[in-house]
Amino acid sequence: MNVSELMTDAVVTVSPDEPVAVAARLLYRHNIGAIPVCTSDGRLRGILTDRDITLRCVATDNDPNETTVGEIMSRSLVTVSPGDSVQDAAERMAQAQVRRLPVVEDGRLVGMLALGDLARTRQYSMEASKALSEISSNVKKR
Repeated sequence: MNVSELMTDAVVTVSPDEPVAVAARLLYRHNIGAIPVCTSDGRLRGILTDRDITLRCVATDNDPNETTVGEIMSRSLVTVSPGDSVQDAAERMAQAQVRRLPVVEDGRLVGMLALGDLARTRQYSMEASKALSEISSNVKKR
C-alpha cells in the first residue's frame, strides 16, 4: 500500500510570515498538533508544532502576536512521497521520532500522513505500534 492511499490530502497550512498566534488558533480550531508551513505556491518550508510554540515562543517570553511562524518553525523535515510505501513511511517516523510526515511531490505539499492514519488501518497496526514504541522509547534531545 502506498502513502497516497492513507494520507490526508485536505491539509491546513500556514505561511512563514503569519504570527504564531494565528497558527496556534488554527491548531486549536482544527484539533491538530502540527501545521505545515508553506509559501503561497504550496512549497513546504517547515512545520510548526504545538511543542515549537510552547518551547520556542511562550517559554522564551516571545510575544506570539509579534513572533512569526518562520522564526520558530522546525526546518529539518522528514518527508515522504505519495508513491512511497506505508512501511517505509512508518520506518521514517520511527527513525526521526515523529508522529506526522508531510507528503511532498515536486517540492509542494500534497498531504500529511500521521501515525494515527497507520493505526486506523488493521493491515498496518503493527507498523504503527512499532513506530510509536520507537518514538516513545528513544526520546530525542532538542
